[in-house]
Amino acid sequence: MSEKKVVDALVSGGQATAGPPLGPALGPLGVNVLAIVNKINEITKDFAGMKVPVKITVDTETKEFDVVVGTPTTSALIVSELKIKKGSGTPNTEKVGDLTMEQLIRIAKVKRTEVLARDLKAAVKEILGSCVSLGVTVEGKDPKDVQGEVDQGKFDELLEDKKATENKP
Repeated sequence: MSEKKVVDALVSGGQATAGPPLGPALGPLGVNVLAIVNKINEITKDFAGMKVPVKITVDTETKEFDVVVGTPTTSALIVSELKIKKGSGTPNTEKVGDLTMEQLIRIAKVKRTEVLARDLKAAVKEILGSCVSLGVTVEGKDPKDVQGEVDQGKFDELLEDKKATENKP
C-alpha cells in the first residue's frame, strides 16, 4: 500500500515557484516540483494577486500528485474586485471602496462552497459582513443597510435569476 503525503501551502495566485513554501516541502518527496508548480499556476491564474490555499497530495511510491485549490479569503476577493490595496484601517469612518450588487453576488458564488450559508441569499449576507469590516460600501450604502434590504427581498429577483442560470453555460 503506497503512502500519501499531504502538503498544504498558501501561494500567490498564478505565481507559485519552486522556492519556499513549495520546494522545501515537496523536494524530499522525490516528485517533479516544477510539474506541480506549473499545475498550481495553471489552476490559480484567475486568482492573480491573491493568496490562495492549495493542498497537494503526493503518492510517495508512484510520485503521482493531485492538487486541490481552495478559494481566496472573502477579504482578498473583495479587495481584488475593487482593485484596492487593502481594507480600511478604520472601517467605521474611512470607506475604501464601493461594490455593485452584481460584484457582491459574484463573490458570494465564488465562496459559495466554503461559507456556512445554505443558499445564495445567505451567502450574500455573509459577504456583506466582510464588507462592514473592510470599510466597503455596496451601491453607495452601508452594508448593514443592504443586509436589511436583502432580508426584505429587495434583491430576490436578482438572486433568483442568477441561481436559475448558474448551471447553464
